[in-house]
Parts: sequence; structure tokens; C-alpha cells
Amino acid sequence: MYPVPLVGESYMPYAFKTIQSEIEGNSNLREPQIECYRELKNFYQNQLKESEEREVGIVLPVGCGKSGCITITPFAFQSKRALVIAPGVSIASQLLRDFEPLTSFYKKCSILKGNEFPEPVEIRGKATNLSDLDESDVVVTNIQQLQGADNRWLDKLSDDFFDVIIFDEGHHSVADTWTNLKSKFPKAVIVNFSATPERADGQIMSGKVIYTFPVQSAIQKGYVKELTAVRLNPKTLKYVRNEDDKEIEVPLEEVIRLGEEDAKFRRSIVTSKETLDTIVNASIHQLIELRKATQNNKLKIIASALNYEHCIQVVQAYRERGLAADYVHTREDSKKNNAVLTKLNNHELDVIVQVRKLNEGFDHPFLSVAAVFSIFANLSPFVQFVGRVMRVIEQNSPRSPINQGIVVYHAGSNIAQRWSDFKEFSTADREYFDQLLPEKEYTPTESSNFESLRPTIENDDKFVIKDQSEVSIDKSALIDDPKALEALRYLNSIGVTGDIDELLQQVDKIPVTKVRKRQAQRQALSDRVKNATGKILANLEKKPMARGLDPSFRVNNYEYVCSRLNRHINEHVGRGAGERHDFSATELDSIDSAFPEIVLFVEQGLK
Repeated sequence: MYPVPLVGESYMPYAFKTIQSEIEGNSNLREPQIECYRELKNFYQNQLKESEEREVGIVLPVGCGKSGCITITPFAFQSKRALVIAPGVSIASQLLRDFEPLTSFYKKCSILKGNEFPEPVEIRGKATNLSDLDESDVVVTNIQQLQGADNRWLDKLSDDFFDVIIFDEGHHSVADTWTNLKSKFPKAVIVNFSATPERADGQIMSGKVIYTFPVQSAIQKGYVKELTAVRLNPKTLKYVRNEDDKEIEVPLEEVIRLGEEDAKFRRSIVTSKETLDTIVNASIHQLIELRKATQNNKLKIIASALNYEHCIQVVQAYRERGLAADYVHTREDSKKNNAVLTKLNNHELDVIVQVRKLNEGFDHPFLSVAAVFSIFANLSPFVQFVGRVMRVIEQNSPRSPINQGIVVYHAGSNIAQRWSDFKEFSTADREYFDQLLPEKEYTPTESSNFESLRPTIENDDKFVIKDQSEVSIDKSALIDDPKALEALRYLNSIGVTGDIDELLQQVDKIPVTKVRKRQAQRQALSDRVKNATGKILANLEKKPMARGLDPSFRVNNYEYVCSRLNRHINEHVGRGAGERHDFSATELDSIDSAFPEIVLFVEQGLK
């Protein structure tokens, strides 16, 4: 029996069944929102009762109104009570605002008239109780609140408490917790929303995709930025072969082949200083061009790095060239990461570097250049990263100069294959997804671990990249420009032919002043000390905040190891405490060379 409402006249039982909504003829809604609603409604009315299949997928590009689609989904099913689940707290908070009466998507787009609204409730901490859930029409939460075999929420709810469950970022929905949740409510319809049907490990999200709005259409409508890939092509590349330490020089074609076939070569490409400098220079050139074309200095670069140490190197390279750069990383506390994001949102940064830290749902439209310094084994994480530069600055303005996104990568990193996959994905229709998503069950295993999939820099058995010659750029638009094709046909018709290589641009080096190089080295040294401290404590199996390494017990283990490292660094160049600001470039170069030995010496002294 549905409980008697206690929240006033505005509340109605089964609001998604009884409240009149204006969706299909609503000019305030975007095309994919209306079409998505129609497909879900059709599934509910014509397919659900005839089929045992109760799970479906919706694939929408970043910026196409996915949150709005989620809010109208319960109306498509005339839901008695819906559960909306996000992968993290940030997205859950955004979704709750879309359901709250004063800030709702319904009010923004004139979907509901008067003061009637579905009653939203959020599960977070201890603020909500079971009676709140009883009186709700829609419950919003993040998946972490529902984890555990003896979850205090799930144990107290009946198996038919929800008749619709909506997963935001549904490519996560094959993980254990998500699977257990579906089993708890066996009759509920499951709707998975995502920008890509793949997880980071290549597994496919559950459910048949019944609607997708292609990226190509989103670009043409002006919902997302027009995307271009910039591949950096060295004419030749020199590297030292592992088996005989012989220096080999190979042409571009061989660089591409090795990048496609050899994982160690790919890692060496993205971690070598030669490649790093090339990508940094090219991405800065692209940013400068965009800023000049748009007269907007708020446009920024986002860069992907392999790990913490690589993050520091990438940030240092941008700082050496005079750009304001910083990074976010899972190893940093939330306070530090939030401070960096605040600087980004206040337009105090030119570059932000990440190691898979910017959560799904992060929204900063002024990110316009994506610099790829990492490895993407599957399409999903690549699409998510590229999605950072897809959000438009000017709404509904296709081909606007400011709505341009550029992806910069090296020919030897095998990103060309991901870009090719993305181009195919961008024109996808339902038939494409029928082929991509075979209708079979996926059973997660203990080895299905996101963290274990993170690429790491391997120091052993690496290719040593020595040099590159005449690096040029090759641009590839995500969707073909009909005007460009027409121009090429015209040139060909009047007999103008030639090698398009003549049109390629040479990548100029960004000048690095001695002062900026020294300042960037000094800033990076502090981060390297923190990183080394964490590694030493991990090797010693000591907790950072515990005490014991300091014989006097005055400071915790983290502070003690940091101080030991800093003392030996100072001794290496004959400096005292508090003199780091005065380190010369020669001293910093010497510290860089000796840093691994200093770290090893400190660690051995603590054993």
C-alpha cells in the first residue's frame, strides 16, 4: 500500500503516472532528448511485456543533454518509483539539482505546469531515512552508498520498491556492485546512459542499445565542438634496440608499425623527452592559433599522463615554456585537487594535466586542445578523454570558430587506431551497435579491476628514443568537411595535383628561457620529493601518518622521509635548509641526475 503523503498539496502519489508532462512537442528540448524519450516509451509500451529483456542502453555524446534525458525517463515508463544511480558524488549532486523543484530540468524546459512535481530524495550519509524513501517518486544516489553485501539500505527495501533503475555512465554497470543491485530488484527496468558503450577495460555495458545520437549529428547540430586530430609525424626516428644496444633509424612508416604492434615501443614513445617536447610544442601552437582566431585567452589545454611521475614531467615542460600548468591525480588529497580545479575554473591556468582523475561529469567548455601523452588500449577511455574538449562554449552554433576541439598525438603512440575507431563510432546507428553489442550475459570476475588497468612506466627493457627529424603535423577532421571535398574535386578537375605533404606544417620548437627552465625544475623537484616519499613508505610498508621512523617520534613518517630526502638533496649541492629558492640551473641539473641514487640511499638508510 502506498503511504499517505506528508509533504503538502504539491505532492501526488505516483507522480510519473499522474502528472501531465509536455515532452514530445516541447521546443525547449533537444532532438536527442525527444527521440530518446520516444524510444524508451516505445520499448515500454510495445516490447517490454512481450520480451524477457528488461535492460536497455542509451548512448549520447557529451553535451547532448544526457541529464535531461535521465529526468524524463521515468515519465516514459510511467514509473511508480525510480532509482537514479551515478558513479560518484559529484554527478549525483548534479542529477539531484535536475530533479529539485526550484532548479529542476522540468522547470527550465517547461515540461511540467503548475506546482506539481515528482518528489526527489537523495541517499547520502545518514540525513535520509526510510520514511523519506517511502514518500519519494525518485531516489538519487551514488553507487558507493549501495555497496556491500549487508547494505543498510538494500536490506530494508522490498524487491519491488523500484520499478525503474537508471544508471548514469552505464558503461560501469557490469561491475559487481551494479550487478548485485540489479538482482535485488528483479522486476525493475534497467536503463543505462553513457557516452560510450565500452568500459575502460573494453567490456561492453549491459543491455541492448535502443537509441544513439551519433557524434557526427551532434557536431552538425552544434551540440558539441567540431573535432580535429593532429598527428605528429617524424620523418625519421632514432632509437636504441634492446637486444644489441644498436642505434636504429627508422622512417615514419616503421614508427607507425612499431606503435601498433609493440607495447614497449608505445610506452617509450610517450615517455621519452623527445616526444614529450614535441607534443608540448605542437599543443601550444594549436592553442595559440585557437586563441588568435577567437580572440579568447580562456581556451586551454588538457593533457593525459601515464602516472604521477609522468604528470610532474609534463607539467614541468609546459611551465618551462611560460604556460601556467598544474595537475590533478588520485594520489593527491581532494583539497589539493579542488584547489587546482578552482584555478582552472577561474581561468588562472593554461594547462591541466590528469591521470584519469577528472571524473565523469566534469564540465569545463574552455578546454579546447587535448594533448595525448598516455596510452589508450580501448575506445572508451579515449572517448572520455576527448570528451573533455567536446563541450561547446557557444550553444547551437555549428562551425563557430570558438567551438573547435583539437586532439594532438604522436604517430608512434597508436592513437591513430583509437581515432579511427572514434570516427566509426561517431557515425554509429542502431545497426552498428547491434553488431558491437552481442546479446549475451557478462559475468564479472575478481580480475575485473579498473586500477589494475592503469598503464605504468616500465624502466626495464625499454626502447631508448634518441632523436626525431623534421616533425610535421597531419590534420584529420572527425567528420569530412563537404566544402573541403568539393575544393579538392575542383582542383583535380582543372589539373592541379600534387603531394599533400607539401601542405603539412613543420612543428616549431617553443623557446625555453633559462630562467623559466630553472623555475620549472625547482617546482618539479618538490613534487618529485613527494612522489619518492610515497614510494619509499610503500616499499617499507609504513603508513604515512603513523610515527616510528623518526627516532624522536616528533613527526610522522611522511614528514620524516620528506625531510631526509630534502636534507640529502641540499647536501648534494652544498646548500643549507631554506636555500632552495637560490638553486642554480647547474645545481638543479646535478640533482636531477643524482635523484635516483639519493632516493635509494635514503630508503636503504631507513631499513
